[in-house]
Amino acid sequence: MSEFSLQLNEDQLQIQKWIHDFAEGTIRPAAHEWDEREEFPWPVVEEAAEIGLYSTDFLLNAMGDPTGITLPMAVEEIFWGDAGIGMAIMGSALAAAGIAGNGTPEQMMEWVPQCYGTAGDVKLGAFCVSEPDAGSDVSSLRTRAVYDEAKDQWTLNGTKAWITNGGIADVHVVVATVDPELGSKGQASFIVPPNTPGLSQGQKYLKHGIRASHTSEVVLDDVVVPGSCLLGGKEKLEAKLAKARNKERSGKQPAMATFEATRPAVGAQALGVARAAYEYSLEYAKERHAFGKPIIMNQAIAFKLANMITEIDASRLLIWRAAWLAKNGQFVNGEGSMSKWKASEVAVRVTEEAIQILGGYGYTREYPVERWHRDAKIHTIFEGTSEIQQLVISRAISGLRIE
Repeated sequence: MSEFSLQLNEDQLQIQKWIHDFAEGTIRPAAHEWDEREEFPWPVVEEAAEIGLYSTDFLLNAMGDPTGITLPMAVEEIFWGDAGIGMAIMGSALAAAGIAGNGTPEQMMEWVPQCYGTAGDVKLGAFCVSEPDAGSDVSSLRTRAVYDEAKDQWTLNGTKAWITNGGIADVHVVVATVDPELGSKGQASFIVPPNTPGLSQGQKYLKHGIRASHTSEVVLDDVVVPGSCLLGGKEKLEAKLAKARNKERSGKQPAMATFEATRPAVGAQALGVARAAYEYSLEYAKERHAFGKPIIMNQAIAFKLANMITEIDASRLLIWRAAWLAKNGQFVNGEGSMSKWKASEVAVRVTEEAIQILGGYGYTREYPVERWHRDAKIHTIFEGTSEIQQLVISRAISGLRIE
């Protein structure tokens, strides 16, 4: 177990600078264009692949860091550049986390690299959980997976909603119900390999923010995958289902296992957006003059900025603590949810205050703060709404199943 420290080591400082330079030099200049186009920013992701940022190696090294801090630190810098492009770069990591969290070592070796491809041939991964009638309530998934023992294959049917990289991904990781009577305990995760017949993109969503990230429905119509595509394998699934039928305690449901591990990183996404807005509005407040002096000389503005940086720093402390606990210990009071909840709410408030500081300029698309405000809001919704995070925390501190 590593010691918890707020001091970044030499490797982490180098990674931080490397990513910050890429965010400043490549992501930021492209952010407005891809937000307006509302298309997947292939050229930027390809550049990230060329330098090794969009790659299996980078993800595994960041996730393998014994302090747990490298990944959220890296994500904060990427999203400081832009949240939409950041999601395009980080979206495949959720699929990779789904494979790593539920698959065998052999499945990890086979499929995680296929979520990224190579610098010259970029691939994408998609993690498919939510459905039109099952967002926060992942226990009521209707997508079914039916096993044919004679052929050792599974047939998947259903529709997934709000899927990052949905339909355009090469590898889709799909959470489906195998035993409806068991609710969330009757679910399993499956790999749908590239070009599998029956999988198609449904509606592409036109979004309020993170517009450079592709989000759509994924339709599964008699999608047949071999038994080897069941993450964790048949034996492990049967053991889990048997425990559930006998009312014994079993492991976490596949979707929740993935979300718990990624929540500090999602908090770091929101943190990057908040920091971008704070830094921009601080510089603006020092340069903008009104009534003969910089507007930061007014307490009304100065106090806003003081509150913004305090909340940002508090969020980072929660995120780094949660990331360390996830790597080295056990979450006790829902610390992963605490970090994601705090950072996402802070991002919404900070970006709103940034618009207020810029006044009329802040409300125009000529300045980036209105985009940051739009981008911030999704963090209070996806990967568990703020209300769901409070539910997780309240259950953890009480030991009761609060509804």
